[in-house]
Formats: sequence, structure tokens, C-alpha cells
Amino acid sequence: MSELLLELFSEEIPARMQKRAGEELLRLVCNSLKKVDLEYYSAAAYVTPRRITLTVTGLPKKQPDVKDERKGPQVGAPEQAMNGFISSIPKGAQIEERDLKGKTFCFAVIDKKGEATVDLLKGGIETALASMATSWPKSMRWGENTLRWARPLHSIACVLDGSIIPVELGPITASNVSSGHRFLAPKAFAIKDFADYKVKLENAKVMLDAADRCKKIKADADALAQVEGLMLSEDPDLLDEVSGLVEWPVTLIGDIDDEFMALPPEILMAAMRGHQKYFSTLNVDGQLASKFIFVSNMQADDGGKAIVAGNERVLRARLSDAKFFWDQDCKEGLENFLPKLESLVFHAKLGSVLEKVERMTALAGSLSASILGADLKTVERAAKLSKADLVTGMVGELPELQGLIGRYYALGSGEDVNVADAIADHYSPAGPNDSCPSKPASVAVALADKIDTLVGFWTIDEKPTGSKDPFALRRAALGVIRLIIENNLRLSLLDVFTMAGGKDVAFGLLSFFGDRLKVHLREKGVRHDLIDAVFSLGEDDLVLVLARVDALDEFLSCDDGANLLGAYTRSANILRIEEKKDGKSYMGNPDPALLEEVGEKALYKKLEDMGPKIAASILEEKYTEVMIELAGARSEIDSFFDKVTVNSDQPKLRKNRLNMLSYIRRALDEVADFSKIEG
Repeated sequence: MSELLLELFSEEIPARMQKRAGEELLRLVCNSLKKVDLEYYSAAAYVTPRRITLTVTGLPKKQPDVKDERKGPQVGAPEQAMNGFISSIPKGAQIEERDLKGKTFCFAVIDKKGEATVDLLKGGIETALASMATSWPKSMRWGENTLRWARPLHSIACVLDGSIIPVELGPITASNVSSGHRFLAPKAFAIKDFADYKVKLENAKVMLDAADRCKKIKADADALAQVEGLMLSEDPDLLDEVSGLVEWPVTLIGDIDDEFMALPPEILMAAMRGHQKYFSTLNVDGQLASKFIFVSNMQADDGGKAIVAGNERVLRARLSDAKFFWDQDCKEGLENFLPKLESLVFHAKLGSVLEKVERMTALAGSLSASILGADLKTVERAAKLSKADLVTGMVGELPELQGLIGRYYALGSGEDVNVADAIADHYSPAGPNDSCPSKPASVAVALADKIDTLVGFWTIDEKPTGSKDPFALRRAALGVIRLIIENNLRLSLLDVFTMAGGKDVAFGLLSFFGDRLKVHLREKGVRHDLIDAVFSLGEDDLVLVLARVDALDEFLSCDDGANLLGAYTRSANILRIEEKKDGKSYMGNPDPALLEEVGEKALYKKLEDMGPKIAASILEEKYTEVMIELAGARSEIDSFFDKVTVNSDQPKLRKNRLNMLSYIRRALDEVADFSKIEG
């Protein structure tokens, strides 16, 4: 068995592109192998800032031999047909005569010898690399060649069992040579297989595996923090990003000047993380410490002292800028920034951010009536100030702090703490892993913000299409769903959407929310068909939708529920067939005077008795009791189908019994649209 090793060596590829690049190279090359019937044991891709490496083990020496058969003309066919068949098959193919359905035909038997793997790989890899060159989210061209890549490509190494496969990409032809760390060990070296390659890279100060770099950075950072009696602030995303910035991680620790420690910790952490990719440290009480940890791509003779000093100087400049913006903003006062929102465009067709704030304020005020504990004045004040920090110097410097900075400025301006908290919270939840606001004012403003956005974009017909959602409307809808469900809010979505955007917009949005609700609940194991069954009734109170779905799910998981679902399906099928045959619908109630059989009399009485009870339980939102009532009709429904002939030869009886089936269907449809339930 053979081993393939492929390395693409370039200038530093941005960390955000590396993982996808490795996956893409793996996918493309493996697909090329499959196309030529080359099986393998395993394949893996590795990425560093300067190289994308692929190794494939267990490749055969050659393709498998195959036998191909082609059917030809019938024996005795015109000579022209036979000559055409012979000319279409490879030389050396054996021609046989075979009987097929009483006739004799010519068959060509072709033995095809598999080609050597080494001969097949060059073309397959070149095709894969050409495809990869067009798949970068951003690419560049350099020199006089037309090749595009994420960053200038220096060399390609490609070997199979130590032998070079002369793959070509643009002006580059593959060799068996790689290079080490740009500064610490730049000398080129020859490679023969993956084990040899990885050892030589380690010796040349390159850690090939991103997971290994992550582990080393985390372990070294924890150790440095412990020496100072501190803890590392956990940041998995930053750890992944930093591991993509270095080939030989050297972790160091530096000091934050005391003059900056008076700034809110979020500002310090955002400046260090966003601009410099530094890790924050915490005291034992969880408060931000005056030490930062960073990762260098250099191993210095002085133990990194000069590197630490240089990074401290850079951080000092960054934090000086942040402090300047903080001081200037604090002089202004949060409310004084409001007029500037008029010059900030929310969307060309939806006006300025100030106009959005005015809509939000009115909507949040209306919503507050449905939120327990929400104070109207507090909600309206929070909504009015919620976007004011967007035009501050601090948010201009560190946009990720929007909302949070508004909270600090609100408190500094003497605003109520609930107003300040609502300003900070109103963007949440921003994703599935983000916490959901629970304070009344925060919930009201967060809902108003997201609903106004959804209604606005629906009004101008800028809806998500397929996989495209440039305005994150799906995320906004999921945010609304979580805010309602997790805070147990009793809202009519249709009424809220109508109030915010009119009936036409409201109905379209409600349908969209039904789809989003299914997505949200699917992750929790809730069946999408049950959501459809309840939503189809026009129920738009999400709390009630979930209560009905839960009760329905529990009901259908027992024998009585499954049996009644079967009865509903049977009734609906019979009605559909007979209504189509008769050209009319059966929607009336059965006539008690026409009930002859014991089974139909018992069922009618049962349905008559349980109807008011079901209606009362639905009104009181006691859905478990509704299901218990439904389950109680099982025996009567079973008896009806077992002992009563629906399609009687007496027209009046037939019509009455079809109306009985309609009666069964309507009784169950009071609870949910059973036609939407699978199975």
C-alpha cells in the first residue's frame, strides 16, 4: 500500500480561512481518488498559517482490473452494423455469441487492466487544486501569472512513497522539498513520507496540527497565569484564531498600565481581544487582572523580554485611544447623542436609526402591557436610548461593545438601572448560545427591536431566500421566539405584527414564524408535524402552541392516541373518496333519528357528551384533560368501524354515517389538525 503526501506552501493565510481550506483540499482530492476507483484507508488535512497539508494512506499500487461487457447487434444483422460495433470496442476484446430471450446477440468482453496509481494522481490532484483555487472567499494574483490563491503560493511538495509526482499549478511544479519556520528555521529540506515530514517540521520549529498548537497555547497560558496567582479568561474562539496565527507558539505574559484599569473591564478585554488577539486574565474573585497573555511566533534568546516590552507599548497605545474616547463620551451624556442617530441610516427604504428608535419606543410601550412587571415609562425610556451609543466614539472604536457601552453611559447619566440594563440586553439573544433577557424592560425593548426589524424588511419585501439572509432575519425571528417562550409571555403574534405593520405583513410573518418555530423546537426533539398540526388551527400564542404540542405528543405516544390517529385517518380517507365520488362535501351533523346500529348510537352519544367538555378544557387551557377526553372515545370509535357499514345501500343511512365520520373528524380537529400529523 502507498502513502500520498501533499503540501501547499504559501504566505500567511488568514486564520479564518484555514480550517475551511484544509477541509476543501481533503474533499476535492478524495473525490478525485474515488472517481478513478482508488480506495484508501485514511485521509487527513492539516493547516498552519503558511501551509496546507494532506496525507492519504493505504492507496493501492494501481487501479483494480475490471471486466466490461457491451451488447452488440443480433447475429445475422447487416454487415454495416457488425462493423460499426467492432470499431467501437477496444482492440483485443473478445466477442461472444449469447442467447437472449430466444435470440442470439454478439457481446464484447473487455478486460481492462488498472492503471498505476502514480500515473493517475497527477491529473486528479491538478484538477482538485484548480477547483480549490476558485473556492477561496477572497483571493489574489501576484507576479505575471494568472493563478489566484488566498496568498502568494511559493511551492508545492507532492510525493507518493518518496517519489515526486510533478503536479503543476500555475507557474509552480511540485517537488519533494518543504521549508520550516520563516525566521527560526527557514532552510529547505527534502521529504519522503508523512512521518519524516512531521519530524522534520518539528525540528524546523513548525507544529503542523492546529489541535496540538491549541493544546500547547492553553497549557502554557494556564501555567503563566498560575505563576501570577491568576486564572486565564476562557475564550475558545480566540484560542482557535490565535492557533492559526503561529506555526511555533511561544506564550508570554505582559502588564497593563495601572492608569487604564479604571476603565470598564469590557473595554480592556475588547481592545485586547479585537485588536491584538491577547488573552485576559482574572483574579481569584473573577475580576479583570492587570496582566495579559499573548502568543508570539518567535523564540527569542532573551526569553521574550523585548517581545513583551514591544507588545506592552502597542497595548498602551490602543488603550490610550480607548480611554480618550471614553473620557470624551462621558462628557457628552448619553441622551445628547440621540440627534446624531438621524444621520445614521438603518436602511435606505426604512429610514434612519432615529426613526427606527421612534418605532421601537411606540412598539415597546404597547408590548409592556403583556409583560408582567414592565413599567411603561421605564420601557419607553430604555427604547428611546437603546441605540444612542451607536454614534459614540467608543462604539466607533470597538463596535462589539454596542449596548454594553450604552449601559455604562446611561448609568453615568443618572438613568435608572433597569433602563441601563435594557440598553445592554436589547440585542440579545444574538444566537442559540446567547442568554435570553428576563428583566421586564429588557424583554420589552429586545422584542420591539427584533419585531420592528422583521416587520420593516417584510414591508419592503426584503425576505430571506434559500440560504441567503443578509439582514439576519431568521436569527431575529428565533430571538423573538426565545424571548416569548423562555419568559412565558402571552402574546398574539398576529395582533403584534398587525399593530406594527398591518394585516398583509402580519400573515406573511406568521407563516415565517411557524417555520422558525419548527427549527427551534427540532433541536429539542419536538416533532415538526405536531407543530404544524397546532399552528394550522390559527393558534399564534406560542406558549399555548407549546402546551398543545406537548399534550399532543404525550397523547400520541400511547395506544389510545395512536389508535385515534388511525381512526381520524380512516375517516378522512373514506370521506375524501366518497366526497369525490358524490361531488359534494359531508359537513353536517348526523341525524339521531337515523341511527340504527348500537355502535353508531353509542359513538354519537359519546361525541355529544365529550364535545362541551373538550371546548371547556380548551378554553381553560387544560390540554392534558382534552387528551384524556379524546382517549375516552377510543372504544366507541373502534366499535363503530368494526360493526357499522358506512356505505349502506340505503342513501339516507349512508349520508348519515358519512356525516358521522365528519363529526369524528371535526371533533379531533378542535384539538389539532390531525391531517398534518405523520403516521
